[in-house]
Amino acid sequence: QRHVVESGGGLVQPGGSLRLSCAASGFSLSSDLMSWVRQAPGKGLEWVSDMHSDGGSTDYSDSVKGRFTISRDNAKNTLYLQMNSLKPEDTAVYYCAAGSAREVLGQGTQVTVSS
Repeated sequence: QRHVVESGGGLVQPGGSLRLSCAASGFSLSSDLMSWVRQAPGKGLEWVSDMHSDGGSTDYSDSVKGRFTISRDNAKNTLYLQMNSLKPEDTAVYYCAAGSAREVLGQGTQVTVSS
């Protein structure tokens, strides 16, 4: 059974940085499309970034391009999201998701950007 645990969220001031982690078990995250998605208060899920299984190519939404970086450590079976230059509008619960349907597998981690 596929399972992930997201961590690394917290409260940060605008302009600050955080690194989120998604530790996977029950499957190899390098063998599937892995994504980060987020849900802001009162809004639906928003796609943030993809890491493809074939060579690890990446994609980003326009709202985070140039500020966020997705990566993975195959040895640790862990996906990361480095978030720099954070803005208040980045406040959301962040989830990692698997497959082309971007199935959310974990409980998420809260990111709050506020002064």
